[in-house]
Amino acid sequence: MNEGLIPKRYAKALYKVALERGVDKRVYATMGSLAHSFAENPELAATIDNPFMADDKKISLLMTAAGADAKDNPTYADFLRLLAENRRLPMARGCALAYGDIYREANRIFPVKVVSAQPLDQAERDRLQKLIGSHIKDATMEYSYSVDPSLIGGFTVSIGSERLDASVENELKQLRLHLLSKI
Repeated sequence: MNEGLIPKRYAKALYKVALERGVDKRVYATMGSLAHSFAENPELAATIDNPFMADDKKISLLMTAAGADAKDNPTYADFLRLLAENRRLPMARGCALAYGDIYREANRIFPVKVVSAQPLDQAERDRLQKLIGSHIKDATMEYSYSVDPSLIGGFTVSIGSERLDASVENELKQLRLHLLSKI
């Protein structure tokens, strides 16, 4: 998710200002919504990159994409105006991603990605969250769930750079490697 040094610097400055104003958590949610909007709508980046579109329209679009209102979220609105003033609006996505990283690190929040062969019901999710929580103390987890039928069965869990692979696909792969080593 590294988008470069400049977005990180802007995100770090935004985090400091948001922390001073006591709105760091709110800005985290706003930046998360913005990053999600960029991920869901690839044409958003192209629109923000368009040099023929006025900055005020770009700011309005980025406010909408983040689900924010200038009156209710002045820190985010000020940030967008700063980006526009410095001709950095195309870096909004990178800033949003970098802010998320900075906030999670400062608050010991770990993103946990669970990929399963079939959708997990709430009881299975609760059991998995309890198991993961027992191994990682004094931290908060942010869970995201997705389905990948190619796993055949089971699941994978990624926490930061660590990965647990409890999928049937992995088991079959390990069995195949074991059998090939016997030949």
